[in-house]
Amino acid sequence: MTEVIDVKRSILEANEAEAARLRAESTSRLVVNLISSPGSGKTTLLEATVRAMSSRFSIGVIEGDIATERDAMRLRALGVPAYQILTGGACHLDARQIRKAMQEARFPTNLDFLFIENVGNLICPTSYDLGEDFKVVVLSVTEGEDKPFKYPAIFSRASVCVLSKVDLLPHVSFDLDAVRGQVASLHPCGRLLLTSARTGEGIAEWCSMLEGALLQKRFVTR
Repeated sequence: MTEVIDVKRSILEANEAEAARLRAESTSRLVVNLISSPGSGKTTLLEATVRAMSSRFSIGVIEGDIATERDAMRLRALGVPAYQILTGGACHLDARQIRKAMQEARFPTNLDFLFIENVGNLICPTSYDLGEDFKVVVLSVTEGEDKPFKYPAIFSRASVCVLSKVDLLPHVSFDLDAVRGQVASLHPCGRLLLTSARTGEGIAEWCSMLEGALLQKRFVTR
């Protein structure tokens, strides 16, 4: 008798089970999974977020990269705990790695926000639930307006699309209306935020959205 095993399905099912356990343990903190292509500005957005919110909220960060701890070091320099996961070539994080990070990072027990900065990739991280409350996809204006329809999976699954580096709009060819239409088509209930970490544009709105989501989660789970 020959048995055919769907390895990918088995891996994803195991990941989803671990993610569900992580989510059940995170009733008092908001967990946000940031996904984008390399260089879109995820870490810079997190730096701006920490500067705006760390005086009022307890924040922890898990960084995913193929190599180097540079991004985690940037967050630590702002006074927040940041745990670095080095994937050694893998193009995404999984729930098992998040479990290990939570065990080893020694984050404060009263964390309000846990930000997971995934490996720079618009494809692989999309399929892996990390126990987050929602996914955020970051798209910079320097990448072009064709990305949502070229990578529909992440733009349809991310509850929030953060358009970064909008201060560069006068200097690049980027059709903002086209992106609005694509994002609305792929995720009609999603939210599109325009931000510039350099000028501060949109950062207050981004932080207000995060704070509102945290309060709503605590209200629902109390």
